Amino acid sequence: MADRIPVNDLISIEHVGDIALICIDNPPVNATGQAVRQGLQDAIQQLNDQDSAKVIAIYAAGRTFVAGADIREFGKPSQPPALPDVYNIIEDSDIPVIAVMHGTALGGGLELGLAAHARVGIEGLRVGLPEINLGLLPGAGGTQRVPRLSGIQMALDMSLSGRMVGAKEALEKGLIDRLTNGEPRDVALAAAQDVIDGKLAVRPTCSLETPNDDKALDDTAAMLKAKQAHLFSPHKIVEAIRASYLPRTEGLKIERQAFIDSMQTPQRAGMIHAFFGERAVSNIPEAKGDTRPLDKIGVIGGGTMGSGIATSCLLAGIPVRLIEVAQDGLDRGVATITKNLEGAVSRGKLKADKKDAALAMLQPSLDMNDLADVDLVIEAVFESMDVKKDIFGRLDTICKPGAILASNTSYLNVDDIAACTNRPQDVLGLHFFSPAHVMRLLEIVQAAKTAPDALATGFALAKKLGKVGVLAQVCDGFIGNRILAHYLKTASYLVLDGASPQQVDDALEAFGFAMGPHKVGDLAGMDIGWANRKRMASLRDPAERYGGDIADRICENGWFGRKTGQGYYIYGQGAPVPNPEVATIIDAVRAEKGITPQQFSDQDIVDRYMTAMIAEATRVVEDGTAKRPLDVDMVFLFGYGFPRHRGGPLHYADTIGAKELVRRITEYAKEDSHYWQVPALLEKMAADGSTFADLNK
Repeated sequence: MADRIPVNDLISIEHVGDIALICIDNPPVNATGQAVRQGLQDAIQQLNDQDSAKVIAIYAAGRTFVAGADIREFGKPSQPPALPDVYNIIEDSDIPVIAVMHGTALGGGLELGLAAHARVGIEGLRVGLPEINLGLLPGAGGTQRVPRLSGIQMALDMSLSGRMVGAKEALEKGLIDRLTNGEPRDVALAAAQDVIDGKLAVRPTCSLETPNDDKALDDTAAMLKAKQAHLFSPHKIVEAIRASYLPRTEGLKIERQAFIDSMQTPQRAGMIHAFFGERAVSNIPEAKGDTRPLDKIGVIGGGTMGSGIATSCLLAGIPVRLIEVAQDGLDRGVATITKNLEGAVSRGKLKADKKDAALAMLQPSLDMNDLADVDLVIEAVFESMDVKKDIFGRLDTICKPGAILASNTSYLNVDDIAACTNRPQDVLGLHFFSPAHVMRLLEIVQAAKTAPDALATGFALAKKLGKVGVLAQVCDGFIGNRILAHYLKTASYLVLDGASPQQVDDALEAFGFAMGPHKVGDLAGMDIGWANRKRMASLRDPAERYGGDIADRICENGWFGRKTGQGYYIYGQGAPVPNPEVATIIDAVRAEKGITPQQFSDQDIVDRYMTAMIAEATRVVEDGTAKRPLDVDMVFLFGYGFPRHRGGPLHYADTIGAKELVRRITEYAKEDSHYWQVPALLEKMAADGSTFADLNK
């Protein structure tokens, strides 16, 4: 092998006959940081000035090609050279340039390949343009070069979904020109020789024209206007892709301006917060250190939650013992798990030939003694303290020493559950969210005596299952459900005082929630909230205004939402429609309480709902139930459908400002001083100008 000549610490050139190989070596993912950009630019210019090669081939060292931008540069002033300028220099090279891509080529990595004159993929390659997940759009030619190579529809699909595209599809769609096997350097050398020998054609995108597909552009623009009017970057993506009809310079100029415009929106800031928060949430001492084995897991309960948890474990390759008390319940559980796995196959999350192998790792049983050798047991039965205490008392005698005993409780006190055993150090809460094999949030609840290695194992399980693990302390509802229970009262108060359930849902969906609270209640099952309200009735402060009357009466009719065909809405063949009987119930409750309905604007609804959410979230941070504000944000982003572009409740709170939030609460307190109280932490922030972001540092 000829010697590599360093251009800088990350980029080198190697001459092999008439071929020049440029190697990118910036571990771990060869991100396009400033030194990589500068090195690539210098290398291409140097080789063209010297005219010392007939073909240039760019490849990357390590496990992947360029996997995107350098996240260390996020939020900092851009340092020259700009990525689009570097890629234009590559595309304008007088010497043909080949990009040899392996591993993942994402964002700027794929755009590097697109700027080359020919693109070779190595088996296993995955490419994508994920910028939309950060509230952005491809900003280094992606919206201009993909349409020229693969058409408008492919460009829209990739840019608006952010999905990964496999190597075979990339080849079929023309994103790459060849798919082969081998080591990146060897492939680069062979492909470059093929260009010299006329066996591999070059296709610089600047020499191609975008095939006309105005219909796809117009249809997509109309769909986005109807469904994502509140978002910014998707609409800019369509504008930029439409500009690919123009000459390269003009199209790139429009793309760049759209990128800059997107960078300056609060939505981009919210999505960047979500991006970093997902990674930072487990970067805590409690998640590190020694862990216990996770080779075999037991799940008690074959209902919706238990089956979902078991499915999640099987998908992660962990054998599961599923325990039920009756054969029909066990059969239903196995059937549900089978259906879940079939769904994973249809969604592309599991290869069809792996489904039977996953099912083979499931051992159903009616005998709890079969849990004697498992490493971790997750109890997922009915939300009854007496039932859970009985189960944990039995597990204490059955399970081997060191086995972790976890409860999937949504509300109940994990300390009380642990006290039923002689091994409280082995007990913790693992609160999954339904459907457990789909939802990514896992609240890891630390009881008073939970051992450090048991807690760290909870985080290890979250990682193994592909979930976002968030540390929570013991209280009624932990982080998410405690806050939920508080702000849902605002929704009930709004309906009592004059809004309709549909208006509340519509206003919050326009804000960005996938579903309003009444639709969510119908989906989850209204009987769950009804049972919890009855459980908490004896603990309710007499001074509290009770807002559950309407929901209680709906439940008294046996209307529990989707599973019974009606709740706040009626469910049939088409889209759900408001239940007219609910309006009658609302009128009756208002009359009994002597309430004269008032008018609420959609903004009034959003302001009250979000202020209530933020107030309780502040108290959760204040009393240590959540370790940091970002923990609250991640719980709501990954477990409660909070709009990602708003970053989470407490990130959103910073966009409002503590002073304005205190003003709102003070104003609302004139109507209900018991419910609307200013948290001490928020009052302090309003006084000293600090933010929730400051508390994350």
